[in-house]
Amino acid sequence: MATKYCEVVLAVHFREKDDRGEHAGGPMYAIKNGLGRKWLWLGVAFAIFGGFAGFGIGNMVQVNSMAQALESTFSIPLWVTGVVTMVLIGLVILGGIKRIGAVAASLVPFMCVAYVLAGLVVLAINVERIPEALDLIFTHAFSPIAATGGFAGAAVMAAIRYGVARGIFSNEAGLGSAGIAQAAGTTTNAVQSGLIGMMGTFIDTIIICSITGLAIVCSGVWSSGASGAALSASAFEVSMPGIGGIILTLALVVFAFTTILGWSYYGEKCWEFLLGTKSTLPYRIIWVVAIPFGAVSQLDFAWLLADTLNGLMALPNLVSLILLSPLVLKLTREYFQGQAGQRS
Repeated sequence: MATKYCEVVLAVHFREKDDRGEHAGGPMYAIKNGLGRKWLWLGVAFAIFGGFAGFGIGNMVQVNSMAQALESTFSIPLWVTGVVTMVLIGLVILGGIKRIGAVAASLVPFMCVAYVLAGLVVLAINVERIPEALDLIFTHAFSPIAATGGFAGAAVMAAIRYGVARGIFSNEAGLGSAGIAQAAGTTTNAVQSGLIGMMGTFIDTIIICSITGLAIVCSGVWSSGASGAALSASAFEVSMPGIGGIILTLALVVFAFTTILGWSYYGEKCWEFLLGTKSTLPYRIIWVVAIPFGAVSQLDFAWLLADTLNGLMALPNLVSLILLSPLVLKLTREYFQGQAGQRS
């Protein structure tokens, strides 16, 4: 949450307007305007890694999760999901049909609430297994033998490695992407934007991911061999036969679709920083064309690509956060001192 807060504060504070009069911000602008020209190479590095990272975390993995869930729940072929998603995303970002994106975005709060409620129902159904699930999670995360068999150090190392990777994937804290989105808004106060942005990490990771993880373990499907969206769908379906898998799949489709739209914007801003607004149309075409490949790719490959690109993207961002942390502290103090002055 602290990392996300710093990213957003700096992105909004150092944002600028592009040649279309729109706000543009993010780690690349914070580095350029906050650290000076001698650090510009770091901003360029972030923009390059961010421009490619979107194809992993925001494109391939998202449509892959959609395709896997729709196949397991409704028996829809992977390639069909890929093609339909490509057409719908293309209509929004190439055809200018914003209504599809607006409808999907308006569904997100509703689906988020529905997902949390469904997850709590799953936990209520399996309430007597929650203590056992927590014991299983904490014991085997640090035990010599993994829950499903494995070598001592390898089990702990894998738990930490995948935990960190999935945590970053889940809330994007450390990647700098949140700042790109927040900087595009009409807000005039960087600290207020940061306070709002950091709440997303708490809601997403502490609440939603904890419910999902406990639901998977409590339902007993964690050792079934399934993975990704199919594993989560299985957990909900076992506990709520007939509707559980459908609820999860519909929620995931909405979340993934809007995430693809959001990350297309992040990547677009990275390439605009490097090449100017002339790069917008070619980038959007490549983005749309890449979607079907993500749907039919092996899940392991999609995750590996996402994790690798995320790591490369995070490095320049985290370096800039450390170097600019005194400024974040200064802005934060000024804001809360002003708030205290207003109250008094």
